[in-house]
Amino acid sequence: NGAGMAMLRTLSILLSLLAPAHSTRSPDCGGILTPSGLRYRESSPTSPVPAAGRGHSDIFQNVTGTRISRKQIISVKVDEFSLTVIPDTGMRLSIEVDLGITSAPTTTKEMRLSILADLHVEMNPEENLELVTSDCKPTLEEVQSTEEIDRSAPVFLLHPSAPFAAPFPITPSCQVQYLPLAAPMYSEQGIIISLQTTFQVAGTVIPLPVSPVPFSMPEPARSSSSHLILAFSEHFYTSLFSALEESGALNVSLLSSLTTATLADRITQMGSLFQEDLPVVLQAVTRSSPHVELEEDKATVKLFLTAQIGAGSSLFQSFLSVNVDVTARLHLSVADTRMIISVAINGEMRVVLRQGVFLPHIASFTYTDVNVTIHKDYVLIPCNLQLEARTREAKTWW
Repeated sequence: NGAGMAMLRTLSILLSLLAPAHSTRSPDCGGILTPSGLRYRESSPTSPVPAAGRGHSDIFQNVTGTRISRKQIISVKVDEFSLTVIPDTGMRLSIEVDLGITSAPTTTKEMRLSILADLHVEMNPEENLELVTSDCKPTLEEVQSTEEIDRSAPVFLLHPSAPFAAPFPITPSCQVQYLPLAAPMYSEQGIIISLQTTFQVAGTVIPLPVSPVPFSMPEPARSSSSHLILAFSEHFYTSLFSALEESGALNVSLLSSLTTATLADRITQMGSLFQEDLPVVLQAVTRSSPHVELEEDKATVKLFLTAQIGAGSSLFQSFLSVNVDVTARLHLSVADTRMIISVAINGEMRVVLRQGVFLPHIASFTYTDVNVTIHKDYVLIPCNLQLEARTREAKTWW
């Protein structure tokens, strides 16, 4: 709905990760919002768009202290919008917006609102991350006169009910959530944030082993033109498969074409074990947590299973059990905002992974031009941002 609105949503890629931070675990993934990402669609001025029914009056009052009803603001045009990183400090926001305002049915005037603000993210006493301003200088121009408002306006980019790091579903009973450990860092490479992943099964956060080696974001190439760089450690993938194990998604049950009667022709003991003809079933259940190993251009998962052969579909009776260790190759890709993991193993696990695991993201954004690269101990995912088309029913950013 315009370059300015797109830039606000670009900034919200970072803000979407903000949730209560916890220090009981080390980071296992992270992201860098690069200068290219901050410049996403910032340079194209927008055409005036109708503003009726939208909450621009609230924004205007927050910044200028002047109350103008919604019906008085009839159009909004973002002329300039830039958001730049100040290394080791924060961000600088510069925006110029033309407002079409009517004070009477036949009277319309143009007003220009210019804002220069220094922003940064800090952790409050409740261990939540907040976007705040250290300095904000709005200027309001009306016809030939200019009025400077000397005040530090509250951050108007955020709506109090903006959804941030809500858990994302993996299976009906398993969810993933990405939580920041601390306020982000600011460097020439962009805005860097380290995340820890929690998994919930049946509404309860499952305990996971702490990574033996704390994960840190790899240094990006200075020539990278990607908007966003995501990185996931080997420990993240091991935790993901451990959560799937806890939810039962790694268990496999296969119905054979054989029955106990056909087996009794070759194994005489079957006749005494099962008086009625029952279907033969192969079950594989995990006996210990899986482990993922990342090498250059290669990812594998090792599953530790107990294979059981038995009879009965509703009431399973095992008559043969053997431990089996399986190593399977993983193939990683990204579709929209989901990480697709292909694995050559049948069962619910294959179906779940093929549906994809949500990456850290915010609504209305999708990832394009994705390049998944597997390195020793981590996976790197450079990608570009794409703002999805908004429907008429969709709510505005503010």
